Amino acid sequence: MTEKANSEAQDSSPEETASETAQVPATEPSREVAASEPTEGEQAQEPQEPAPQAPVPTAPTATKPVPPSEDVPSAPLLLTVEDMSCSSVTVSWEPPESLGRLGIQGYMLELCREGASEWEPVNARPMMVTQQTVRNLALGDKFLLRVAAVSSAGAGPPAVLDQPIHIQELIEAPKIRVPRHLRQTYIRQVGESVNLQIPFQGKPKPQASWTHNGHALDSQRVNVRSGEQDSILFIRSVHRSDSGCYELTVRLEGLEAKAAIDILVIEKPGPPSSIRLLDVWGCNAALEWTPPQDTGNTELLGYTVQKADKKTGQWFTVLERYHPTTCTISDLIIGNSYSFRVFSENLCGLSDSAATTKELAHIQKADISAKLKGFIERDFSEAPSFTQPLADHTSTPGYSTQLFCSVRASPKPKIIWMKNKMAIQDDPRYRALSDQGICTLEIRKPSPFDSGVYTCKAINVLGEASVDCRLEVKEPPWCPLPTAQLEKGSGRPVGQW
Repeated sequence: MTEKANSEAQDSSPEETASETAQVPATEPSREVAASEPTEGEQAQEPQEPAPQAPVPTAPTATKPVPPSEDVPSAPLLLTVEDMSCSSVTVSWEPPESLGRLGIQGYMLELCREGASEWEPVNARPMMVTQQTVRNLALGDKFLLRVAAVSSAGAGPPAVLDQPIHIQELIEAPKIRVPRHLRQTYIRQVGESVNLQIPFQGKPKPQASWTHNGHALDSQRVNVRSGEQDSILFIRSVHRSDSGCYELTVRLEGLEAKAAIDILVIEKPGPPSSIRLLDVWGCNAALEWTPPQDTGNTELLGYTVQKADKKTGQWFTVLERYHPTTCTISDLIIGNSYSFRVFSENLCGLSDSAATTKELAHIQKADISAKLKGFIERDFSEAPSFTQPLADHTSTPGYSTQLFCSVRASPKPKIIWMKNKMAIQDDPRYRALSDQGICTLEIRKPSPFDSGVYTCKAINVLGEASVDCRLEVKEPPWCPLPTAQLEKGSGRPVGQW
């Protein structure tokens, strides 16, 4: 590095060289200056100095190293590697303790590759930074780095990394990402296929392996394909023996990650082992059965109990997903004989067959003699009486109006409507209705002429009753209407309001 600093000084102009020489004190020259040839001014001064005053060095003094110049900065501090990738490395350092009397112009970073003896500069000129990144490196490169502070007097002693830097592919620790639906027991039925795709991470490509309950997989039944980012486990047709814990292990240079997946292969359960009729009393029958020997490799959801009448032979479900192994069947029909059967049930459904009782449950008739009591027939005959009378009503000409009342009588009474004490049964403008004791009189498009007192009379063999009300049909307040709606010459509106 000293030679590079001297070469830069020789390439500079004479004026710059003179200015730099003026800045360097003559009493304490640097190592670079001491190693150079004397100047003309120094040659002229040498004869003027008296010869006897020249110091005579002793032998020990001649063996001591030349002390560093005060104009050159000391070595930078704390040179460390901050970051490293597969193509670059970043180093940082602290400024030197001594900057020299002339200060520093920057730092020079150099590298020396493995097997080489020369240091290559990383930056072409000194840079005033304390962190620098070396780029465009290749995988497998191995080199040392050093940095030195540079002043106008030259470069100071460098700071060298303790260990060489080896550029290699970064290792990403393996990691397995189990899908959410596989984090709980994965249930399949016998004969179905299993196709599990488990993604993982790792760089470079990790090695993936599977085990079943801690043992190696059966390659004749289980197929495994592992790629760079996932591993697939495939079973074309599963058996109950394929149930268990499947563990995926991903290894990479001493690091490993594991994930366990529980697979449960199930099938329909067998029927209950036995069933018997315990007792029959009244309209009830008690049953008892034993659990099945084969539950289908999973827990039972319960039992389904059915009954069948001997006459029809049709089965009807009495209980579903019933957990106890004893039950009482009630509401059986007297005089019929019944047989019963029980199915087992799990996640796959009901068992293919059922346990059926051998004997029938006969629901016998009880010896009961009925004692008839004398029946007194009640007389519901009643004279007519109105439970809801007619109410006075005000209507508008042209709008149909209805009058309501309610009557109670037995036998059914005859209803007669009157206006001002005169019957109106045959008038087509009136319509009388009677339903369940509700009497209705509908007056179609009444006019002021229809005002008056209306009477509803109910008559049967036991008597009669009547109610009255007053109907008043008023003309509405006058309001202008389009000419087209008025009758010619009369000024009255055509049709309804």
